[in-house]
Amino acid sequence: MVETKTSFTSRLGDIPRGVWALGLVSMFMDISSEMIHALLPIYMVTILGTSVLTVGFIEGLAEATASITKIFSGALSDWLGKRKLLAAIGYGLAAFTKPIFPLAQSVGWLVAARFIDRVGKGIRGAPRDALVADIAPPDLRGASFGLRQSLDTIGAFVGPLAAIALMSLSNDNFRFVFWIAVIPAFISLALIVFGVDEPKKQQDQERTALTFRDAGRLPVAFWAVVAVAFVLALARFSEAFLILRSQSVGLSIALVPLIMVVMNIVYALAAYPAGVMADRIGRQGVLIAGIAFLIVADIILAMGSTVLPIMLGVVFWGLHMGFTQGLLATLVADTAPADLRGTAFGVFNFAIGIAMLIASVIAGGLWDVYGPAATFFAGAAFTAVALVGVVFVANRQKEKV
Repeated sequence: MVETKTSFTSRLGDIPRGVWALGLVSMFMDISSEMIHALLPIYMVTILGTSVLTVGFIEGLAEATASITKIFSGALSDWLGKRKLLAAIGYGLAAFTKPIFPLAQSVGWLVAARFIDRVGKGIRGAPRDALVADIAPPDLRGASFGLRQSLDTIGAFVGPLAAIALMSLSNDNFRFVFWIAVIPAFISLALIVFGVDEPKKQQDQERTALTFRDAGRLPVAFWAVVAVAFVLALARFSEAFLILRSQSVGLSIALVPLIMVVMNIVYALAAYPAGVMADRIGRQGVLIAGIAFLIVADIILAMGSTVLPIMLGVVFWGLHMGFTQGLLATLVADTAPADLRGTAFGVFNFAIGIAMLIASVIAGGLWDVYGPAATFFAGAAFTAVALVGVVFVANRQKEKV
């Protein structure tokens, strides 16, 4: 046990400073974003009088915008060779839109802020992940992506907790919370500007013409990762359905945000150890375990009829996220050529975004027609298909060896 703890700690110490900085950049921006996003739907409906349909349309448009932007930003970062610049622009757009939320007097301003914020997210995602891959040594890539994901997820549960606490202290003053959320956003921007250095090999890389043919140079192994991730994303629909499921078994509205807090705490705790295990014992075994966790989560969420089993299902959902999200990014870095990593992450994130949009529509339809159980049983079925795909790819690779 002592040896295991020491190795985990020493690997943390071996991870480059730039990866730590990128993780903290993600963490502070997530704190800011989640402080706002945890309250924004309620704010729009109760304060601005927006319909729930409009809220859904705005959220769908925002996520679609981020997904479409990601594919172009990834390719652009490969062509420019300036991953940090693009990532900083993305974080900058997000930071400078945050003051719009407390200042907005109409839904139109909020739509504009959400749109620009998601463009920023789309711009920064692929270059940031490519930066992690460029900075981290190959034998520490799993741990590096796991660390960045853990820090990112810490922000995802600290943000809602901070929002709940500040709402209590300010007598439900939404605008006060939105103003406080501006602070971590600009801390994030300062960290990427002053705390991250572009690797020299990236700065000196010779540019080639930017064309869509570059995607055709991505190897078959990369497309296999995208295919598995796409099917997996079809199974992992929006976490909004976790909240709806908890309400359907009687969890009070005041306690519903705890669902996301529990899920993100488990996610954060699992991501780094999963990355270290992937470096030590291999990517495929950890990925298979992570996919299996989602099958268990879906079955428990489908069959649960009280709060306790639903919470248990959420725990397994968080384990799945921790075991797969950083690892899938690691697999993209492993399979993509160094000069096309930005393009690869852009294609990967675009595919995931589209799959999650499709998944949420399917999940909503199943929920309305057949009920919550059908939604989660369908998720388990899609997950089983992804599991078969991973096992098939693993066996093919063994045959080649």
